Amino acid sequence: MKRTKLVIAAALALPLCVLAQDKNAPDNAGKQPAYNNGKQAAENAANAAKHAPDNTGKNERDRDNRTLTPGDQSERPEDLKVTQSIRQALMKDKALSMTAKNIKIITAGNRVTLRGPVNTAEEKVKIQDVAKGAAGQIPVDNQLEIKAGAK
Repeated sequence: MKRTKLVIAAALALPLCVLAQDKNAPDNAGKQPAYNNGKQAAENAANAAKHAPDNTGKNERDRDNRTLTPGDQSERPEDLKVTQSIRQALMKDKALSMTAKNIKIITAGNRVTLRGPVNTAEEKVKIQDVAKGAAGQIPVDNQLEIKAGAK
C-alpha cells in the first residue's frame, strides 16, 4: 500500500516539476527555444548530411565472404588466448592512440587478421610488430588502413 501511494505521489509530482519555472533563469520571453527552431534543425540536418561518413564501399566489402569480420573470430581457446594477448599488449602501449587500440583483431584458421583505421603509418607498423610478438608463430595479416587526412 505504501509503495502504491509513493508511485501515485511521484506520478502527480512529475507534471508539476515540468510546469515549474526556475526563478533564477534568464527571461526568455518571446524567444523561440533552440529545440523548437525548425530552420536551425533543417540547417543542422543538411550540415550533418554533408559531413556524414560514407561507408558504403566498406560495408559492401565487408559483406563479401572473403573479408573477415569480428563475427569470424574462432572460439577455440588457443585463438581466443592469442587475440586476448594482442589486445592486452596494445592497451598497455601508451604511445598508441585510442583509435589504434580499437582495431579489430580476428584470430581464426591459425591466422591473425588486423582490421580497422589507424591515425598514422607508424601506428600501423607498431601494431603489426606488437601482434607478431604476441602471436608467436601464427602469421599476421595486416589489413589496417591509415585514416584519410592522417599523416
